[in-house]
Amino acid sequence: MIKIGVISDTHGHLDEKIPALFAGVNHILHAGDIGLPWLILKLEEVAPVTAVLGNNDDGLDFKETEVVQLGNRKFLIHHIVGLPTPHEKVNRRIIRENPDVVVFGHTHQQHCETMGQTLYFNPGYAGKPRFKLQRSVAILHCDDAGITAEYLEL
Repeated sequence: MIKIGVISDTHGHLDEKIPALFAGVNHILHAGDIGLPWLILKLEEVAPVTAVLGNNDDGLDFKETEVVQLGNRKFLIHHIVGLPTPHEKVNRRIIRENPDVVVFGHTHQQHCETMGQTLYFNPGYAGKPRFKLQRSVAILHCDDAGITAEYLEL
């Protein structure tokens, strides 16, 4: 069993609950709109982090897309995917990489849907409370039987 913390759209705000919620995860995926680079350093105190740029992350030193193998699963992380039909550029990458999971953000809404053999997953919005938006992060529990998503409200 491998546990992966998933977070997106922090916009420079790391909720004080997150380190405890992610305690014991093997890895953290941040799907963009990080806000400030210190946020990734704080997450790295909990577990190794793979992060990508969001549309509000000008000047940060991260890639637009990352692919990481965790356990026996391949994860592709990209901020704006564009469902139900992924945008052309990211769709080409998805086809080439054939990931088990595509992790994305941007919409500020939870999303967990399997299309074909790929799970498309958005942990929701983790930034400062605003506009009565539901705030959440998630943990993906991965084992030989499959992947189970657990959303955690902030």
